Amino acid sequence: MEQLSGLDGMFLRTELPGLPMTISPLTIYDPSSAPDGIVRFKDILKVFEDGIYTTSLFRRRLVEVPFNLDHPYWIEDPDFDIEFHVRHIALPKPGDWRQLYIMVARLQSRPIDRNRPLWEAYVIEGLDNVEGVPKGSFAIMLKVHHAAMDGVTGVEVFTAMHDFEPSPPEKNIDKRTLLVEKRPSSLSLIGKAYSNYWKRTFKQPSLLKEGFKAYRRIQEGKKEGLFQNIEHKVHTRFNGSISPHRSVTKYTMPLAEIKAIKDIAGATVNDVMLCIVAGALRSYLADKDELPEHSLVAGCPINIRTEENKEVIGNIISLMNVAIRSDLENPMVRLLAVKQESLESKAYTKAMGPTMLGDVAEKLPPYLLSAGARVAVGMGDNMGVIHNLVVTNVPGLQFPAYFCGAKLIDSFGLGPCNPGVGLFHTVTSLYDNISISTIACRDMMPDPEFYRECLKKSFKELKASAQEYKP
Repeated sequence: MEQLSGLDGMFLRTELPGLPMTISPLTIYDPSSAPDGIVRFKDILKVFEDGIYTTSLFRRRLVEVPFNLDHPYWIEDPDFDIEFHVRHIALPKPGDWRQLYIMVARLQSRPIDRNRPLWEAYVIEGLDNVEGVPKGSFAIMLKVHHAAMDGVTGVEVFTAMHDFEPSPPEKNIDKRTLLVEKRPSSLSLIGKAYSNYWKRTFKQPSLLKEGFKAYRRIQEGKKEGLFQNIEHKVHTRFNGSISPHRSVTKYTMPLAEIKAIKDIAGATVNDVMLCIVAGALRSYLADKDELPEHSLVAGCPINIRTEENKEVIGNIISLMNVAIRSDLENPMVRLLAVKQESLESKAYTKAMGPTMLGDVAEKLPPYLLSAGARVAVGMGDNMGVIHNLVVTNVPGLQFPAYFCGAKLIDSFGLGPCNPGVGLFHTVTSLYDNISISTIACRDMMPDPEFYRECLKKSFKELKASAQEYKP
């Protein structure tokens, strides 16, 4: 039995009706490279069955502490049923990209059953009219609760389930009897919660001490000109009450062209993607006469794993806010400004302490985290703006990968809409391409196809501006 960290517990507490906290990679495969050119559902099921022996993610389930007195625990599920978690469905006609986006948006909007291990997998057939996808291809959407996995561990689990040749040698998997844990009694959980309460209480003064040190570092950083506060956080259509419905889209670009733009500006790939998102949102909001005078702010999750905790399945992340300079029309001027904003945001995060978010979640009582989440949701449109949108960068594969012999030909990711923030972007690279996929509250973005065109326009404008740029 293992207790969830404060950060993992926080992702559980912020999941409220209409706000499922799930992250979902979706992958598409061409079975022509598989034996006989066919992948059967039983073959896919076997890969997931093997996975329960190689990663605890697939077989552990939650045990809640009575009265929300403490963070929950993981135990090995005594009633694990692989066929409950892996499901076989088909895309409705006409079976094109639009239908696929609608289907995954609906799947993503459903919460995961907390009485079982916190994941589901959907094998999706019927993709024959999806543009650019070979006939007979299939997709797999893996839904995992954010409390169980972050983006980095998701990539590691994803890599472990794939091969790097169509016909790999047989894997030697130790299939000894899995540990089955008895559910602890409510009395024992309350006893542990009482003990943890006092441990947490004794640690809270250190949190205040670290907070004071962080305040001093931030003030010193401002004096040295390393960063300044983001003065204006404007309210947009993407901030406020979130409906339970979602919309999804994706735009894919050549990775080499993104890297060329990066090199011209002396920026990073992430800076370029933030600039493209900013340009797209300029077009989208201007079309609705809602473009604010000041820049939008993106919340950007950052990986803070070290060698000591690289094997941990769960969340080891922090978050930084970046002004994406959507107030600047010229794409190259905007990119150079985003580059500077990113540097300042990284310096601010360093001064704050990258582990501060996790420390606060670890040392505050769980019921306060729950109450805070409910208050935030209850405030709706009156909630203060922390950031306008989220942009996360998930590393992808740069070499061919296969699942049951079928070649991976496309992938993208979906994240959760958070209280007060109804637009989430995931940047994913695969082979020679890089994509921006978005999931949004459908009331806030009812026209995802138009937003895709805005992303396309923003990329083309930045590319043209970079070619004309003279330092």
